[in-house]
Amino acid sequence: MQKQLRVNNYIRIPQVQVIDDKGQQLGVMPTFKALELAREKNLDLVEVGPQAQPPIAKIMDYGKYIYRKERQEKGQTKQKDQEMKTVRVGFKTGVHDLKFKSEQIDEFLKEGHPVKIELTLRGREKALANMGRDKLDNFIKLISTPHLVQQGIKRSPFGWVIVIKREKK
Repeated sequence: MQKQLRVNNYIRIPQVQVIDDKGQQLGVMPTFKALELAREKNLDLVEVGPQAQPPIAKIMDYGKYIYRKERQEKGQTKQKDQEMKTVRVGFKTGVHDLKFKSEQIDEFLKEGHPVKIELTLRGREKALANMGRDKLDNFIKLISTPHLVQQGIKRSPFGWVIVIKREKK
């Protein structure tokens, strides 16, 4: 979180540039006079630009200001948070199951989640890795939601992996 702002009597500078609660510039005035103006309106004097000469102080409700800042920060973290969904498909998975899994992926993409698709190869299937890659290519064609490849098809210790995300309109 950001550095704590100085409020009311904690502002120790003799003169400040004052902005009132409606956003109007009131000009440079002594700090004690700005404090009196803020108290008349039952608000706080908050130093918002300490590095300016003279420092900029704004008349506002400090509690509301902090509350809005916290809400804004929480909202930003939620937007960034996208859960990666994983769908596993086996080498021998049947056509009906592949269609079901592709519908599941369509739902994930519509919700905005990136999807990691893993094609697993077990035992002797690993010798048929190229056929597994072809199967993964064909499976991706079953996905009806427009999508972009975020990470191309890569070989992994257990088979093949691809990551896709929804195409932005």
